[in-house]
Amino acid sequence: MGQPTKRVQKRKTVMRKKTARATTSKVAPLEVKSLSVQRNGKRILNNVHWKIQPGENWVVLGSNGSGKTTLLSTLLGYFMPTKGDISLLGQQYGDCDWRELRMKLGIVSSSLRQLMADEEPALHSVITGKYAMIDLWGKPKEKDVKDAMKILRQIECQSLANRPWAVLSQGERQRILIGRALMAQPEVLILDEPCAGLDPAAREHFLQFLERLGKASNAPTFILVTHHVEEITPMYTHTFMLKKGKVIACGPISTTLNSAHLSETFSASVKLRRQGGRYALEIGQTRGKWM
Repeated sequence: MGQPTKRVQKRKTVMRKKTARATTSKVAPLEVKSLSVQRNGKRILNNVHWKIQPGENWVVLGSNGSGKTTLLSTLLGYFMPTKGDISLLGQQYGDCDWRELRMKLGIVSSSLRQLMADEEPALHSVITGKYAMIDLWGKPKEKDVKDAMKILRQIECQSLANRPWAVLSQGERQRILIGRALMAQPEVLILDEPCAGLDPAAREHFLQFLERLGKASNAPTFILVTHHVEEITPMYTHTFMLKKGKVIACGPISTTLNSAHLSETFSASVKLRRQGGRYALEIGQTRGKWM
């Protein structure tokens, strides 16, 4: 038989890509089993179980000291679990090169925002995400520029391509950091308190932007880490609540996001209100003072 035509080869390549995406979509993006973390003799996480299924977007809720930061650091491979297993896209921590695999786990946090170079243009900031580096060295590759511009359009920031980091607003910086994370094509994107520092109007605009981004056909799995139920928009399907390293609730929003679970999570008398697909909290009084 002769060599296959270019059209046939292209069709086979497309089919292989579709098959790979279909296979990946059936694998749990993230699974945590019996996870415990102890540091300096103190148990920070205690027997945590958590499984994210394809198509789900999660909200992680907990007060300061609940273990949220330790959980994220462990997922990213910065902390070694004392006990338990972590799997990302079906591959288990310890059985593969986690440094390479965690590139599929993107994160946006305030710590990154503080490290960015003031004079670096937004386009270069996005490109650095592909290489997990801060401050781009040398002239960017033509393909990287093309890919980064595509992402800038996706995050509605194409007009900011040449604008230096120092003159971007807080909301613009958060969008650019999301674009930076998307440059590595993550399967899971963690947003660690992404609305910190935003005024009420900027926060609402940013949340509306996230909602549009999360509904895209090629969107990664979103994990929003926050203290505030006001930041939960309709795209989120599940909640995961932590208190002193223990899971208070874990599952669909319809069964877990309620006054009782929130009261236990935040150690306060809490009443949850829902209106138009959004949420708000009322905090009860104690000893004559508002909590």
